[in-house]
Amino acid sequence: MIIIFRYVIRWMSYPLIFGGTAAFMVWALYTGIPPWPTTLLIAIVSLFTIAALEQFQPFRQSWLEDHQDTSTDLLHMLVNLSVIQFTAEVLAKLGDAVPASVRLFPSESPLWLQLVLVATVLDLSLYVMHRISHRVHWLWRMHMIHHSADRLYWMNGERRHPLHAALMAGPGLVVLLASGAPSAVIATWFSILTVHLAFQHSNLDYSLGWLRNVIGVAETHRWHHKREFEDAQVNFGEFLLIWDHLFGTFYDAANKLGDAQVGLKERDFPTGYRAQLIAPFRRKPQNHMI
Repeated sequence: MIIIFRYVIRWMSYPLIFGGTAAFMVWALYTGIPPWPTTLLIAIVSLFTIAALEQFQPFRQSWLEDHQDTSTDLLHMLVNLSVIQFTAEVLAKLGDAVPASVRLFPSESPLWLQLVLVATVLDLSLYVMHRISHRVHWLWRMHMIHHSADRLYWMNGERRHPLHAALMAGPGLVVLLASGAPSAVIATWFSILTVHLAFQHSNLDYSLGWLRNVIGVAETHRWHHKREFEDAQVNFGEFLLIWDHLFGTFYDAANKLGDAQVGLKERDFPTGYRAQLIAPFRRKPQNHMI
C-alpha cells in the first residue's frame, strides 16, 4: 500500500493538487466569486498540502531539516504574497479604469482565453526579468536572496526581496494595465502561479515525465539553483519553459543534480530576514556575473 501511495505522490501530486487548485480558481473566476480572499485561501491549503507531502516523500532527506531559514522564509512568503497581490490589485484596478474605447485587451473573449493571455504576458515578463537579474549587477544583488537558500522546499519559492518581486512582475503588469486587462483575471493567475512556484521549489520527489520540458517544475528548476553560478544560467522560466527553448537557456536537468549543492558560493550570506533585505544595499556579492 505504501509503495502505491508513493507512486501516486510521484506521478499524480502535481496534476491533482496544482490541476485541482487551478480548476477551482478558474471556476471561481467564471462564477464571479471575488479573487480576494478566495483564491488566496485555496492557495494556502494547497501549499500546506505540498509541505505535508514533503515530509512523507522528500527529494532529499537533509532538506527537511531547518537550515536557520524557516522563520526567514515564512516572513518572505507572507510579505511577498502580500506585495504581489497588492501590486496586482492596484495596477489592475487602474487597468479597469482604462476607457473601453482605447482598450487593446480582448475583454469580451472567453475568460479561459483571457487567462491564457494574461499568463503568457506575465510569464514572458518574468522570464526576461529573471534572466536580466542574473546579468545586471544591481538586480543580481537583490536576486541573490532567492539563490541564497542552501536547500529547496515549498516555502523558498517566495524567498525574494520584495522590491525585486515587484520589479519581476512590473513590466508584464504595466503592459496588462495599459491594455485594460480585468483585475480578476490577473489576480487569479497570480494565485495559480503561487501554487506552481511552491511545487517548483519543493523538496518533493515527484515527476511530470516528458512534460518537465514544457513546464518549469522542480526536476528542471533545481539545476537553476546549483551552487556553481556558471551552471545555474539555465531554466529561467517561472511557469513555461517555452522561453528557455526559444532563447537557448533550456537544460534537461532531471536526475542530473546528484549530490550537488544548491545556494551561493558565498557562505556568509545573512540568514535573518531584516539582514537579507539590507544586504543588497550594504555588501558587494562575491559570486561573479557572467
